[in-house]
Amino acid sequence: MDLETLLKNTSRSLYLSARILPDAMRPAFSVAYLLCRYADTIADTSLLPAQRRLYWIKRFPAIIEKQPAEEVTQLAREIEGGSENPYEKILIQHLPDCLQAFNQIKKEQRPFIIEVAQAVCTGMEIDLTSFPGGAHLTSFQKQTDLEHYCRLMGGRPGLFWSQLIYNTSNIQAQQDDFYRWGQCIGDTLQIVNILRDLPKDLQIGRCYFPQEDLQKAHLVPTDLLNPQNSTRFEPIKQKWILWGLARLQNGISYFGCLPKSNFRQRAAVAWPILWAADTLYKIYQTPDLLNSQKRVKIPRATIYFTWLLTPLLWISNRFFAYWLSRKIRRFNISSK
Repeated sequence: MDLETLLKNTSRSLYLSARILPDAMRPAFSVAYLLCRYADTIADTSLLPAQRRLYWIKRFPAIIEKQPAEEVTQLAREIEGGSENPYEKILIQHLPDCLQAFNQIKKEQRPFIIEVAQAVCTGMEIDLTSFPGGAHLTSFQKQTDLEHYCRLMGGRPGLFWSQLIYNTSNIQAQQDDFYRWGQCIGDTLQIVNILRDLPKDLQIGRCYFPQEDLQKAHLVPTDLLNPQNSTRFEPIKQKWILWGLARLQNGISYFGCLPKSNFRQRAAVAWPILWAADTLYKIYQTPDLLNSQKRVKIPRATIYFTWLLTPLLWISNRFFAYWLSRKIRRFNISSK
């Protein structure tokens, strides 16, 4: 199976944006995603005890950079068959191909891939050390713990994305500003994932919402296993929706710096930002977010509508700013 097919089968909706990236960005983005997804498979495999998974996660960035043949073979052998996802099973078998593809990436882009892999692996270390799993459900302690986790798992990929753009395009912004906006957008994408996947994460012993938030709502982590406590969880949900929206607003400045001549790049940036706002609104409208039977997902019609209006995004920064601002104004949440 070629890497293009692997990307399509493992990246879900992200592939919609990845497939239209400019040629100067797409190979590096694709390889980075597949390598990070491989790390995720290591962290989640049921074949290995937590300490062994932690060992491989810590080693993985060095494996990408140095590519020691014996370790590559040993890693694939230890986790083979460790995923129920048929495409992840295939991905496990293709680590040498992913590493070979990494070697073919432009030299100036390879450090970006290693840096983002290091950040994501650090986030996975937090998962493995903070959440022992099994019958014991634990949570982060402080807001800063969740913010740091979102920066590693979302913000740093947002920085990686921004580095690729800035180094292959004529961006009309200071580098530091552009990178900061990109990280904030990435933070939002990660809190969207955490809110959307809350019931599933709780089932494997992970509560990312901090103890200090739960205490204010007179909750403990195990209370979130009961869907009837969704109403009590609502203030926490709304707090983190607001946190995500505040960072997503940086998308207006970010998008406005992209060259209007680069249609593919503008679409690839606009789509995930707009869909993040739509998903947050879907979460906002879900009164029983703790119900594991509910699946928060934006309708396909929303995706089609975004595609339909994409030509306007190519030519107008003002239209994008209006569209995103209108999506954000739908939320009737006041910060306290």
